[in-house]
Amino acid sequence: MGLTKSSPENVDESGFLQDPEVKLMLRVKEGDETAFTELVRAYQNRLTTIFRHMTQSQEAAEDLAQEVFLRIYRARNGYQPTARFSTWLFRIANNLAMNSHRHKSQRKEVQLPASDSVTLTSVGPGDQAIADKSALMPARQVDKQELQLIVQKAMAELNESQRLTVLLHKFEGMSYVEIAETMEMSVPAIKSLLSRARDSLRTALAPYMQLSK
Repeated sequence: MGLTKSSPENVDESGFLQDPEVKLMLRVKEGDETAFTELVRAYQNRLTTIFRHMTQSQEAAEDLAQEVFLRIYRARNGYQPTARFSTWLFRIANNLAMNSHRHKSQRKEVQLPASDSVTLTSVGPGDQAIADKSALMPARQVDKQELQLIVQKAMAELNESQRLTVLLHKFEGMSYVEIAETMEMSVPAIKSLLSRARDSLRTALAPYMQLSK
């Protein structure tokens, strides 16, 4: 599957040119390395958090995040804004995550001018952020560290598609339509994935929620 789709006749009507990150990517297309650095800084920790939940490995998560940015940088010359930048980025991330069990990622550095180089790191805020944003999480009386472990365990028990759907919906705040575009599925299929994921999370988290009542 290609990284870009060419539909220039629809670009003006789509409104995607109003997306600030699309504007940054168009600057990258024109050779602006600083714009690429801004995109990396905006998404590096978010991508690493999602990949960590998908792979259960911090090292693999960092490798996959590097690979996403490498693919975006390589695709810059043919880029067409036919979707929000975040949708395009997470579509690439989804494809990588789904194939990570078959191909072990090798860490690659994106080559930028020395002054603009970016080293990918993860500060690891995702577990708490997901907990805070989800109505399915245990009550706030649970210790913060314990809550993070509970969330990690419950999320790990979901299948890959359910897990990514929850992460994009709760952590990234994406709509059903945006998630469907990202995962190349129908909106009803996304709603079904989320419904099953919520049922599984309720079952896993019910004991902790009861304790806090």
